[in-house]
Amino acid sequence: MKLLLLEDDAETAEFVRRGLTEAGHTVDVAATADDGLHLALEGAHDVLIIDRMVPGGDGLSVVRAVRDAGKATPVIFLTAVGGVRDRVEGFEAGGDDYLVKPYAFSELLARVQALGRRSPSIDLRPVLDVGDLQLDLAARTARRGSTRLDLTPQEFRLLEFLVRHSGQVVTRAMLLDKVWGFHFDTKTNLVDAHMSRLRAKVDRPFGQDLIHTVRGAGYMIDDRA
Repeated sequence: MKLLLLEDDAETAEFVRRGLTEAGHTVDVAATADDGLHLALEGAHDVLIIDRMVPGGDGLSVVRAVRDAGKATPVIFLTAVGGVRDRVEGFEAGGDDYLVKPYAFSELLARVQALGRRSPSIDLRPVLDVGDLQLDLAARTARRGSTRLDLTPQEFRLLEFLVRHSGQVVTRAMLLDKVWGFHFDTKTNLVDAHMSRLRAKVDRPFGQDLIHTVRGAGYMIDDRA
C-alpha cells in the first residue's frame, strides 16, 4: 500500500517509516500540517497515519480539510493525546481509528493493514478517466473513445486500481494485495499474465499505449506519450 505519515518527530517518523517499508509498503512522510495536507490531497494514498500535535496546526484540521475535499481515504490517528474526549474529537473529525502512544508497532501495522483492506484510496467521482479511457464505476463499464471494452470483472478491478493511481507506479505486491486480496508474494506470474491480457484490450487496438511497464518496479497508467 501507499501510506502517508504525518509526524514531526524525526526519530519516530523514521522508525515508523522503516517498519512499514520493511512490511512492503511505500511511505510518504510529512512533518508539518501544511505539508501533510498537501500530500494527502495530491497523492493517492491507501491510508493516512496522522499525529495530532504537529507544527502549523492540529492533525484534526488536516483530516477535516481532507474530508471537506471529498477524499475518503482511511485515517488512523497515531498520537500521545489519548483522553476520551480527544479520541471522540478524532473520530468526529473524520478519523477511522485511533492509536495512542506508546504502542506496539505490530499493532500499528495490523491496524493500518485492516484499514487498507476497507477500500483503495476512494475517489468519489462516478466516472474515472485517463486520456480517452473512461471507467463508469456504477455501470462497471470501460470505454476508449466511443469503443466499449469487453473486460472481465477481474480485469475491470485491475484497470480501476491502475486508473485510481494514474501517473504513479503500482507494484506487483500492491496489485496482489488490493486486486486479488493476497497479502503475500504468490511467486507466480499472476499479475503479469492478467496485465498482458488487459493491455491487449485497452491498448493494442487503439495505437496509443496507456499502460506502461516500469522496469524493476511495476506498472503505470498514463496518457503521456
